[in-house]
Amino acid sequence: MVSTVRPAADVVTIVIVTFQSAHCLPRLGQLLANLPHVIVVDNASSDGTDAAVQQHLPQARFVANTKNLGFGAANNLGLDQVTTPYALLLNPDCEIAMESIEALYSAQRQFPDAGMLAPQILDAQGQHEVNYRWPSPLWRSKGPGATGPCCVGFLCGAVIWLNLSKTRTLAHFDTDFFLYYEDDDLTLRAFSAQIPLLLIPAATAIHRSRGSVKGQAPWRAEYARGFHHARSKIQFFNKHGAPGEATRLKRRTLWLALLTLILRVLLPSPKHIARNAGRVRALL
Repeated sequence: MVSTVRPAADVVTIVIVTFQSAHCLPRLGQLLANLPHVIVVDNASSDGTDAAVQQHLPQARFVANTKNLGFGAANNLGLDQVTTPYALLLNPDCEIAMESIEALYSAQRQFPDAGMLAPQILDAQGQHEVNYRWPSPLWRSKGPGATGPCCVGFLCGAVIWLNLSKTRTLAHFDTDFFLYYEDDDLTLRAFSAQIPLLLIPAATAIHRSRGSVKGQAPWRAEYARGFHHARSKIQFFNKHGAPGEATRLKRRTLWLALLTLILRVLLPSPKHIARNAGRVRALL
């Protein structure tokens, strides 16, 4: 009997959000060369990302925003244009081989009710990252890493497969989160709606953490990272935490950020000074 299963390349669209990410495109072009459905949403880069997409991902649909809309909002724009049944959200600093995309698709067929699936993420040295757990407002995860497919309560948004028939009901990312914690919010809402989230260790992806953005002002980028991380963390617990938890967390985080900032001034590290200054500004 002839199989009627379509190859993964026919049924999944890769959605990539870029910001000053031109340096990531040559490698992504190599890995995604055989995938016809690719959408790149650019958040007003000034580093030639548009030309790099045209050169390295000529099959991609390119969406150029006139300003930086944030990670979640830009992903939503890309997802609005997807016509395949599945989407794979892929950070520019992540690398995934076709074999792992096929493994995710195979798992989706095995578990058709799953709304989101993710590979095991590896760092640049090939070590496992903790890109899955149970929802942080509910309980802390403990124990060794997973060795087979398992249901979880959180999946890192750096690489995540979406079954759009399930996830469109969530309206995807909450655009109030400009950067960071948008994946915590989305997966917690999916978990609460009893939409299964699966980790698939047979699939892997390399995440070159903090490698997606390069530009002329690295300290400004670190300041922005610190600012948005602190702001989004408080925003997340204000939305999902117990009454008063966000306020208590804000106080603790502010004192820690101030102490760390003082230590970084005494033991100078421009990158960390900029990042902690951003945290303090956000918390104030």
